[in-house]
Amino acid sequence: MTHLEIYQVLAKTNCGRCQLPSCLAFAAAVTAGQKKLADCPLLNKQVHEQLLVGLSEQPESELHQFTEHLQQLKHQIVRLDLATLAPHLGGVFQNGRLVLSSFGKDFQIDQQGQVHSECHLIPWIKVLLLAYIASAQHQEITGRWLNFRDLPGGMERRNLFASRCERLLKQLADQHPGLLHDLADLFLGVPASGFNADLALILHPLPHFPVLICWQAPEDGMDSELTVLFDACCGVNLPAQLILALGIGMARMFEKIALLHK
Repeated sequence: MTHLEIYQVLAKTNCGRCQLPSCLAFAAAVTAGQKKLADCPLLNKQVHEQLLVGLSEQPESELHQFTEHLQQLKHQIVRLDLATLAPHLGGVFQNGRLVLSSFGKDFQIDQQGQVHSECHLIPWIKVLLLAYIASAQHQEITGRWLNFRDLPGGMERRNLFASRCERLLKQLADQHPGLLHDLADLFLGVPASGFNADLALILHPLPHFPVLICWQAPEDGMDSELTVLFDACCGVNLPAQLILALGIGMARMFEKIALLHK
């Protein structure tokens, strides 16, 4: 669950009895594991139990599978010639390491599959970088934009992508005016033209992996809309399950930034 989903069912009194300044801060602390739901004295028992179910939907086995996948990717990297692959992947080879850009930040990958950066290393970023390097096929940017459902393997995962990526991003864009502009500055996003949207922003989670976020503000009683599009090359350069993980991870990362933005 996201902190916004938890926040919606809180009393929103900002009473401070949880030792935090606001209910929104408490919701964020719960999702980060820094607070327990029981720390809110105003949360009734029924809602408490419902939230516990939502928070337990990601079992420890998921983390184990994620770690196992990371180790498998490292074993694949050991057998690759990173110097030869560098220009093919849109990166450079320096000082014995492959350097790739992710969201405008440089990450270095050594021959043992270890990822190095001056930035905070988020686990899902590590997996994406290594999977991108180890991909058996690779395609450069085509300029043709597709919905997630139109990517190979995307149809069966489209509902999950819509609920855990696009819907969360839409909430963030609606509740934090100016957030997408700040994300453009932070992650070297490029404004895009020719789209029916109030704001269209292209981000690069990987060198040959452009993601387009289109947001239409609410108008004349109509709800806002947000759509995430991918270049056709994305479906070749990463499998659908990792593109889904990228979308969810990106939305959660932006959610944390939104707290600072507010």
